[in-house]
Amino acid sequence: MEHEELGAKIDAYIDEVWEQVVEDIDTLVRIPSTEDLDSAAPGAPYGPGPAEALKAGVALAEKLGYDATNMDGHIAFADLPGKSDTQIGIIGHLDVVPAGSGWDFEPFQVTRKDGYLIGRGVLDDKGPSVVAMYAMHFFPKHGIELPYTIRMIMGGNEESGMRDVAYYREHVADPAFVFTPDADFPVCYGEKGGFDGRFESMPMGGDAMIVDFGGGNATNAVPSEAYAIVKADPSKLAGTDRITVSDANGNARLDAQGIGGHASKPEGTINAIGLIVDYLLEHDLCSEDERAFLQLQHDLLSASDGSGVGVKTSDEHFGPLTLIGGTVEKDGDRIVQTIDIRYPTSITSDELIEKLGSRAREIGAEFDNTLLMVPFLVEPDSPMIQALLDSFNDATGMHEKPFTIGGGTYAREFTSGASFGPNMPWLDHPDWIAGEHSANEGVSEDMLKTALKIYILTIDRLMKLDF
Repeated sequence: MEHEELGAKIDAYIDEVWEQVVEDIDTLVRIPSTEDLDSAAPGAPYGPGPAEALKAGVALAEKLGYDATNMDGHIAFADLPGKSDTQIGIIGHLDVVPAGSGWDFEPFQVTRKDGYLIGRGVLDDKGPSVVAMYAMHFFPKHGIELPYTIRMIMGGNEESGMRDVAYYREHVADPAFVFTPDADFPVCYGEKGGFDGRFESMPMGGDAMIVDFGGGNATNAVPSEAYAIVKADPSKLAGTDRITVSDANGNARLDAQGIGGHASKPEGTINAIGLIVDYLLEHDLCSEDERAFLQLQHDLLSASDGSGVGVKTSDEHFGPLTLIGGTVEKDGDRIVQTIDIRYPTSITSDELIEKLGSRAREIGAEFDNTLLMVPFLVEPDSPMIQALLDSFNDATGMHEKPFTIGGGTYAREFTSGASFGPNMPWLDHPDWIAGEHSANEGVSEDMLKTALKIYILTIDRLMKLDF
């Protein structure tokens, strides 16, 4: 009976606050909170957008009655005090990847259509962060004092390095347990290692044919668009179903249209940089030095399992390694290609650095490892993981089991944590809705409402554990 009464109260609460939840999500989505280090300043270490988003997050927390603190524009937190100072943490992020192109809706505002919210960040991770703050608010709204303090942590640099959490942990102790609403349900107990790298070609000589080369908005996303300008007669080049050819002041411009997606889920994507690379190789639109680097790019981008560069591997927890090329640019007389690897426990970062560095050195190129996160695992039968799992199963009537992911979330940065929804990848969505890091990023309102219920049930369960 107690469980049924709590469920009824949660359902009534969601109906009462939902329009305000959507309005608050829209407030955050309207802030283009992408990293801009060229405009970094005191109080805005990742640029003005993330700093503005953190200020808006603090304002929302204060509106809901929490004590909120902005930590110099790196990260912010808001506390709902309990009977003790022991903290249960929830951490989301208010920074986003760039909008990119291909949108059918305005990316920096919430469009509401047929039960969906569309806009950059509605799924990753502004929408879930707002939902989490309202999950906390359920308890004071109903006069319930909790045994532990709940701390909502709002990040400003998740998409490009997680330096915000490093700053937080330098100054503040970890919560006893933390979950992040920045992944899939039912509950994730492990995350692949994260490894970013940067290949830089040798200087291209005077016989270089590539005038310009660009594509991608973020290292951790498969790019949907790329272009190259080459010294060639455009009238003698034929386009393809994914590449158009046009004139660019007497040179040939190639524009590729692929299928973008998150680096951790490359299945079904088509890398636009790879399309350009293969076209240049096939049509001999390159010098000898350029061909060597283009062939390396082909080997990197043609197989997302890393087999092209000898790093293919798999383990029992995480399955196969994934490798994607995120961005490319022409920097002076050099070509620069970035990669994102998600790796299991069956290979080490030292092995990756050696294998990739060796391939670069073979052609006189350089390789640097630019981001490293070791694989993260917690015990799936721990009381905390089971509390999250039971809350999900109770709210949905399902009987799911915990899992691991290839993505890297904030959970791995803390002593004890998990990533926990709100996405339910088994649900079908209209074809005008896309996932995180894509144009037309969208989320079902019903799914977010279910997540709100799950998070309230989860807080209730975690409060009954012994920390």
